[in-house]
Amino acid sequence: MGKTFAKPRSLSDQYTHYCPGCTHGVIHRLVAETIDELDIMERTVGIAPVGCAVLAYNYFNCDFQEAAHGRAPAMATGIKRVRPDLVVFTYQGDGDLASIGMGEIVHAANRGEKFTVIFVNNAVYGMTGGQMAPTTMPGQRTTTSPFGRNVEEVGMPIKMAELLSALQTPAYISRQTVIDPKGIRKAKQAIRRAFEYQLAGRCFSLVELVSTCPTNWGMTPVEAVAWARDTLLPYYRLGDFKVPE
Repeated sequence: MGKTFAKPRSLSDQYTHYCPGCTHGVIHRLVAETIDELDIMERTVGIAPVGCAVLAYNYFNCDFQEAAHGRAPAMATGIKRVRPDLVVFTYQGDGDLASIGMGEIVHAANRGEKFTVIFVNNAVYGMTGGQMAPTTMPGQRTTTSPFGRNVEEVGMPIKMAELLSALQTPAYISRQTVIDPKGIRKAKQAIRRAFEYQLAGRCFSLVELVSTCPTNWGMTPVEAVAWARDTLLPYYRLGDFKVPE
């Protein structure tokens, strides 16, 4: 009997450093599967900034660059403009993209840069210590909000998909999740569409993925999935927010 399921060619054999229950590994696989299916590994360049994604270059067999915290969109812009024949994607967390990198991502999207963003939203800073992120939920406890996020002091969590989809420049903006099989299937479809739009030279594309962070949430992986389903998904609505005309 032949194999029906195998490791994507675009993924390396490196053992993961991610915490138990972390969904980064799932997302890595979805991106790698897309690269394989589109047969673009030899001309794909990924960009990882500071954060849990900082070691992404260990897990992919395509070329990778490392950017300063929040600056992945700027590096992607430069690479794509100099080499428009390349397929360029950034892989960013919510602390990186929605905080220190907010200006970078907004202006890259508004300019309609022709690269793809994979945006992992787990409502907290991961690798840097579990601090409150722009996406942290009201009342959610973190290392810098030990009594819970106080929205009267710091405002409500930022909905990046909605914010970027309000820009007039044509773009593909989608929010999906990877906390269950149904969500994973839809996330894969969105990631593939984002890369296809780039290959067609259509638009800037961003796929936001609602994810878990059991370690920094202080939960088991099972508890983290339930919390994401019951707390994050009602606030971070799933679906396509903008599709090119």
